[in-house]
Amino acid sequence: MRAIVVNEWGGPETLVEREIERPEPGLGEVLVRVHAAGVNPVDWKTRASGALIAWGETPVVGWDVSGTVEAVGPGTTLYAPGDEVYGMPLFPRQAGGYAEYVTAPARHFARKPASLDHVQAAALPLAALTAWQALVDTAGVTAGQRVLVHAAAGGVGHLAVQIAKARGAYVIGTASAGKHALLRELGADEVIDYRTTDFEDVVSGVDVVVDAVGGDYTRRSLKVLKPGGHLVTLPGPDGIPADTEGVRASWVLVEPDLQGLREIAALAEQGLLRPLVDTVLPLEQAAKAHEIGELGRTTGKIVLTVA
Repeated sequence: MRAIVVNEWGGPETLVEREIERPEPGLGEVLVRVHAAGVNPVDWKTRASGALIAWGETPVVGWDVSGTVEAVGPGTTLYAPGDEVYGMPLFPRQAGGYAEYVTAPARHFARKPASLDHVQAAALPLAALTAWQALVDTAGVTAGQRVLVHAAAGGVGHLAVQIAKARGAYVIGTASAGKHALLRELGADEVIDYRTTDFEDVVSGVDVVVDAVGGDYTRRSLKVLKPGGHLVTLPGPDGIPADTEGVRASWVLVEPDLQGLREIAALAEQGLLRPLVDTVLPLEQAAKAHEIGELGRTTGKIVLTVA
């Protein structure tokens, strides 16, 4: 099968197309023919250094996939050949999403939302599960709460805005001015231009902050929380001070989640969650996709078409 392999750790040019052996599903696994693969910051960060990920003999990047079940392994009853599924298999172990086929445990996938095509569905799993696990599983967002989402137009951010809104929250987002109209369309009640305004000067009494930026944003975000509020940071725990002074702070590392994928699919089917796809490229242009992503100007997601 065709796959995009990391030739050596480094820049986008290290991504090369290669013919490798097609995997076979084992016990409890499915073989998925990949139609589209989402591109995420973790892809280029791990491509650069190989850090954090348990790589196989042939490093193949990618975790977001949408496709069709080709075969099922012994003991698998959730799906049958021909079923359309989407998911974020095996993270943080190597899944090999930038390839024509992927194998993983059946429960790392869910049925693809019928209202979305494969490109749209491939834009969802990692970013939407990150937002879901931050907002719902970790912070327990409920109706009437005030939620601040940083980088609100980004891959995770634009989905976090919609998930928080679907749960009845009052949503505030930080983004450049040119993206404010879009974020209001997605459900944001307030939008702050981070280039001209320090968010902590105009926001207070927040129940939950989703911090997809890190750095000093983590420390500054603690200032806007109400007593008992919850900061959920995504880049890593390094910016969380030892004493958070009456508020909670958590670091979330996304993990495969069948129930979360089903909840996300249900929101999509209800028209409450819409993935934004910024750029679509063929699989063989994975290096270009990484070059675009590393510029940090993407609204929504980048997706590679495979089948």
